[in-house]
Amino acid sequence: MTHLEEPIKEVLILKNYIDGEWVDSKGNFHDIINPATGKIIAKAPSSSKKEVGEAISCAKNAFPEWRKTPPLARCRCLFRLKELLEENFEELSRVQTMEHGKTIDESRGETRRGIENVEVATAIPSLMMGENLEDIASGIDEYLIRQPLGIFTCIAPFNFPFMVPLWFTPYAVACGNCIIIKPSPRVPVSQVKLTELVDEAGFPPGVWNIIHGEADVATSLLESQDIKGVSFVGSTPVAKKIYQMCGQTGKRVIAQGGAKNFMVIMPDTDLDKTIPALMTSFFGNTGQRCLSGANAVCVGDDKFYKRFLDSFLSATSKIKIGYGLDETIQMGPLQSEEAKKRVLGYIEKGIQEGAKLLLDGRKPKIEGAYPANCFLGPAVFDNVTADMSIAKEEIFGPVACIMRAKSLDEAIGMIHKNPFGNAACIFTSSGASARKFQYEVECGNIGINIGIAAPMAFFPFSGMKESFFGILHGQGKEAVRFFTESKVVIGRWW
Repeated sequence: MTHLEEPIKEVLILKNYIDGEWVDSKGNFHDIINPATGKIIAKAPSSSKKEVGEAISCAKNAFPEWRKTPPLARCRCLFRLKELLEENFEELSRVQTMEHGKTIDESRGETRRGIENVEVATAIPSLMMGENLEDIASGIDEYLIRQPLGIFTCIAPFNFPFMVPLWFTPYAVACGNCIIIKPSPRVPVSQVKLTELVDEAGFPPGVWNIIHGEADVATSLLESQDIKGVSFVGSTPVAKKIYQMCGQTGKRVIAQGGAKNFMVIMPDTDLDKTIPALMTSFFGNTGQRCLSGANAVCVGDDKFYKRFLDSFLSATSKIKIGYGLDETIQMGPLQSEEAKKRVLGYIEKGIQEGAKLLLDGRKPKIEGAYPANCFLGPAVFDNVTADMSIAKEEIFGPVACIMRAKSLDEAIGMIHKNPFGNAACIFTSSGASARKFQYEVECGNIGINIGIAAPMAFFPFSGMKESFFGILHGQGKEAVRFFTESKVVIGRWW
């Protein structure tokens, strides 16, 4: 593809994918808009409760036969899907940029991370193995087998429309379950493109389904007694609600919530290496990442603080903003005008609360002739204290809050006072400081000289406190445990 080539050439009318067929929805349609250009790229339906019921019914009918399909045969569909994802890698990435706004480099990274989960799930003949022990008593043997449960649903977020469902879906179907995906109504095209490849990969009808809609569709899925489990990634208030609803209906659940991630910069760090990592952390994906840096806590004297601040501001002010399909662009727009308004509100709140706005991104320089509707430049606040809203609440935009601590203990105390526990990172050359940080900090994902503590597909994506509700996590072995039930057999033969 050429430099700015857009794979979506005309407005797409999106359909549901139920029982191996693309089905027209009878619901109302809304526009999907490219946040960089302001152009409509698709129209997505809001499916009815009846349509949700049809998807559940078809998945329920498909489950018995899919469950009996040998794991090796199930994995062959995943191997074929992996090949198709590789063949369509660039188009899938460009679609993400068009519907979300992230840069093409970020989209390619998202595509790669999604594919890696498909790769890991192809090992299900080994990952799903049980355990056994003979002679637990005289002449009696005992063994554990892992069995699929039935139908699961994935309620997906807007910030990683391609990757996040793949934290769950490959493992669900590899284990012998059926899946119903509800994409974010803001960015549903990536999942449609993925499902087109699922169809080509040869999964039996009813095993993999996609249904479009908003909160009412999610509610219908959550209320169904036929849905055995739910995976969700989104805001903490919604994660809590889903967690509660799953408890009421006896469903297992993975509910990833919001975040407020601290980056602790120690005086013994290498700033030349630290600053580039912080740029990606704070401003990558335009700050719309649950692992984004939010609060930079500088530990040290005034001299080190000035060095850090000058370096941080110098690098931030050079970030190039524009349409993410341009390979030279470093930061794209926010995903929607509503998202921009939310971030603008926090910038105003920070000023009102007494923080010092050192870099004002409210009137960014945009490369190219694009509408400013969704664009913001990076904002950097100094003199931020832990009691300010901008330091406590999830902003989900390109806003960096600079804070100070006299010691590592004080910095860790700041992290613990915050209700979220998704990620925290430390930049240091001290092994003792690094070990203290990883040992004491109450966060699910810890980075040491890493700005984005994103687990690989064979490790779980963790979370603590208000950032996660549930027991098991997505990805890897924990996903396999989530999508199976452990059945124990104790036997004696006369």
